[in-house]
Amino acid sequence: MWKKDDAKPLGVSEQPSGPSATSFAPASSVSPGSHRDAPAAPTVSSRATACISQGIKIKGEITGSEDLFVDGPIEGKLNLSNASLTVGPNGTVKADIVAREVIVRGRVEGKIQGRERVQLWSTGQVIGEVQTQRLAIEDGALLRGKVETGKPIDKASDDRSPAVAIAGKSSVSAGTVSI
Repeated sequence: MWKKDDAKPLGVSEQPSGPSATSFAPASSVSPGSHRDAPAAPTVSSRATACISQGIKIKGEITGSEDLFVDGPIEGKLNLSNASLTVGPNGTVKADIVAREVIVRGRVEGKIQGRERVQLWSTGQVIGEVQTQRLAIEDGALLRGKVETGKPIDKASDDRSPAVAIAGKSSVSAGTVSI
């Protein structure tokens, strides 16, 4: 025989109804997968990292203002001007990247503009151009292309002597960096 108590879902306790019975638990005390009858504020912080995993392939332009972790294939443009981009060990990015900070643990082909910092882990590979204030390269990382580090030069102080200007435009063979 069917009873009303048998019809309620498992793991959900009855709560008294009425305006005084509604209570909100802090977001940190709610475990993932738990159910509540009352609506709650979003539990994601404003600095949470968005994730693109191996099973997702994106072609096109990605823009945003939150940190992003990429562990899958991406082709196109990535613009996270005030956020951090991390390319995971399985990430393959063929794109021009603009971000506050870029961390490469996988493979990137294209132009990287890291406003504050670009970091290449030992498993990281970059083929293309890198522009940043600070560059960190771990042993084992691969970097092939043009590198510009330091603060951007303003046009007013660009009255260098011709010899210095030529030296600043010289090419560097792959695998070596002169500072």
